Amino acid sequence: MTRVLDTAEGFVQDALAGFAAVHGDLVRRVDGGVVRADPLPPGRTAVVVGGGSGHYPAFAGVVGAGLATGAVCGNIFTSPSAGQAYRVASAADAGGGVLFSYGNYAGDVLHFGAAQERLRAEGIDARTLLVTDDIASAPADRIDDRRGIAGDFVVFKVAGAAAERGDSLDEVERLAIAANHRTRTLGVAFGGCTFPGADGPLFTVPDGMMSVGLGIHGEPGIRDVPMGSAAEIAEILVSELLADVPEDRGDRVAVLVNGLGTVKYEELFVLYGQVAARLGQAGLTVVEPECGELVTSLDMAGVSVTLFWLTEELEELWRAPAYTPAYRKGRVERHSSPGGSDNVGVAARPDTTNPDPERSVSEPITTVSPASVERADRTLVLLAAMQATLHEHEDELGRIDAIAGDGDHGVGMRRGIDAALDAATAARDSGLSAALRAAGEGWSEIAGGTSGALWGAALTSLAPALDRDDVTAVQVAAAARAALDTVVRLGRAKVGDKTMVDALVPYVERLEAAAAAGLPPAAALAAAAEDATAAARATSELRPALGRARPLAERSLGHPDAGATSLALVLTAIAQTGITQTSITRTEGRTP
Repeated sequence: MTRVLDTAEGFVQDALAGFAAVHGDLVRRVDGGVVRADPLPPGRTAVVVGGGSGHYPAFAGVVGAGLATGAVCGNIFTSPSAGQAYRVASAADAGGGVLFSYGNYAGDVLHFGAAQERLRAEGIDARTLLVTDDIASAPADRIDDRRGIAGDFVVFKVAGAAAERGDSLDEVERLAIAANHRTRTLGVAFGGCTFPGADGPLFTVPDGMMSVGLGIHGEPGIRDVPMGSAAEIAEILVSELLADVPEDRGDRVAVLVNGLGTVKYEELFVLYGQVAARLGQAGLTVVEPECGELVTSLDMAGVSVTLFWLTEELEELWRAPAYTPAYRKGRVERHSSPGGSDNVGVAARPDTTNPDPERSVSEPITTVSPASVERADRTLVLLAAMQATLHEHEDELGRIDAIAGDGDHGVGMRRGIDAALDAATAARDSGLSAALRAAGEGWSEIAGGTSGALWGAALTSLAPALDRDDVTAVQVAAAARAALDTVVRLGRAKVGDKTMVDALVPYVERLEAAAAAGLPPAAALAAAAEDATAAARATSELRPALGRARPLAERSLGHPDAGATSLALVLTAIAQTGITQTSITRTEGRTP
């Protein structure tokens, strides 16, 4: 458990502030993360890494010479927002383009992808390399579906070394792709991790057992086996890793024995000895191994082994020097600041960050009708009802999510609705369209994660159908259809994948049928919410096909999907509040 904190809500920002204060000679804070304190030479490629917090030294700890140029730091186990990724990359860019690199998780793909498109629209050549090293998360014939775990460090090291020596973006990207293709990881967990402020771990391992195939976001392994000795653990990990190798693997391999949080260095050294012996027996030469904590998972009791199959060019980059807060190797020539001291208070370029979420909302519409402002006021009432519901069910949603995921869904939804309501309230005077856009941007910015991106985009998509004077059930159904289309386009889920789409599709279909039958909006919303609730319950019979829960599909059986459940709760709250509003407005002589 986390013992040293002021508040769970402020833990990430407090930790990041302390980190930057300790390492002010190497990094500087920007809104969304950190960048190197010393500016890159003009024209150099910037390597920007990132993801949720809780993995230190990943990601902020590897910012420095020979490694990353910047790190985007989201909330605990939650992908950072598109705005955060954009701002960190903008601060890191030196004119040679930006390579984003991060683990293959749906929320990160959505948010970093949106940041990449925004950078490209501004003329910055931005690209992405997803890390896919975890052999437990998908079979070899679906290697691109694998998630990134400790192999993140390998790919970051190769890309950062290539960028440090002045390679072009094309070359840095090529080498990072090669490194990822030749990296494999497998781990075991002995106990789960605990969120700051939480009462218990996200999962437990049965006494006398260990869980093989762990994730780094509190996900348990894919199978439990009897607890073994160091030799037996090494045998499991090495044998499975040697059965999953790239073509033309060669006989030279870099090894990373990585502690996840509470398996400490002496234990890691014992395990490394057993791993190295087995690799030697297989006729392999180990090159500059690493043994320590490089990609952690809060206080998880676990360990992973990574094999990086070397080529001549990749070995040169693996051996290259680096100097960061958490990782130092060889001798690095550090750039001098204009003032004459190394890496102290140097800004790479004017600070483009924006710490005030309210300033990120769309510019106010110059002319707005009183009716649109009134519609915005009614939307604030609905958002407040959503807020009350999500606060009430935060713990329940977290428990559902922890069965086969990282347990952060309740927290993320609560943060998202709080930010959405605050942003919409600030934009209220600009009318409904501006309020919905602000709500969507606020939700995505603060909540992060897959659900943050999808809810943010869905809210934004509602405005065209709803910001009009003649809203009927037909327009309500059209708005819901627009939200569904947006969620499917971005999340790529379909009915049966065990996601929020399983509840959203029947909701939209019932709304459209009710509109065609001439029902008023309140009645249509109530009927559709009932269908969504039933569909959310029925997801307990499904196996997840997407996201972090996919590798743990069997554990998920018998339990509803957290995303579908939260959606049904929200839609029910909207329906109940809409009915109340209808009765009030009719009494007052207004059209609802």
